[in-house]
Formats: sequence, structure tokens, C-alpha cells
Amino acid sequence: MTLSTASYELAQVNIGRLKAPLDAPLLKDFVEALDPVNAVADAADGFVWRLQSDSGNATDVPVLGDEWLIINMSTWRDADALTAFMYQGRHRELLTRRREWFERLEEAMAVLWWVPAGHRPTVAEAESRLLRLREHGPTQHAFTLRTPFPPLAPALP
Repeated sequence: MTLSTASYELAQVNIGRLKAPLDAPLLKDFVEALDPVNAVADAADGFVWRLQSDSGNATDVPVLGDEWLIINMSTWRDADALTAFMYQGRHRELLTRRREWFERLEEAMAVLWWVPAGHRPTVAEAESRLLRLREHGPTQHAFTLRTPFPPLAPALP
């Protein structure tokens, strides 16, 4: 049975532990880049949805009960679309500077998983997937760009 990825979207979440409060001078460049980078993401080929609060981003959305963590969560057509956005243009520039703003952590801080098209993952869902990846490594239910998995085939009756 061939499974089309058209009935699925790729959910991604990444979290980071800030080195300082968002209003600190250390994070000025990062905070000023949020809206422009989000606008590029919103217009990117293959972009579907991103988590945001009334602020227009998700920097004030609690994650894993740690006030120093911030979350970025979105859904994409597929891994190619996500990768194309991540590693080019303004987002790539910010990636190269991430160690200025975020603590280096040994545990997994990003995870991918497939969701039915149109599903908007919750923070609780993202936390569960991230913790699963940390505990079990990459699996069909929680994986990374380096170890991708295709969508699960629906169960047969």
C-alpha cells in the first residue's frame, strides 16, 4: 500500500533555554528578528501553520514548566519544505547565532512527527513527543531531520 503524504503534515517543535530575559540587551537582535523571520516562514513554500499567542509569536507560551524555555512549533507540507526554510536566508543567519542567545543543552530540544492534514498540535502534544524522543530515541512517533520516518499507514479494519 502506498501512502500519500498529502493526507499528513509534518509537525515540528523546537525549544530553547534563554541565556537572559527576552527584554535583556543580549537578546535584542533575536527579539527584533522574530517578526521578520516569522513573516518569511508564513510565506514559505510548504508552510502550513505556526503556534502563536496574541503577541504574534510563541515566546510567552509556557513549555515543560520552565520559564526560561521558549517554544517554536509549526506544521509543514513535508521535511523538504521545512529544511528549505530552516537553512536559507534570514532563518539560517539566526541559526548561526543561536549560541549567543540560548544555552547549549545535551538533551533533545527538537522533534518531528506526522499529523493528519489540518490538525493543529497542542503544546502538551509537543511536550509528549519531545519527551518520547528523549527517552526512546527516534521512532515513528517522534523523530528528527537526521532520522526521518514516513507517515504511519492507517490501521486496516
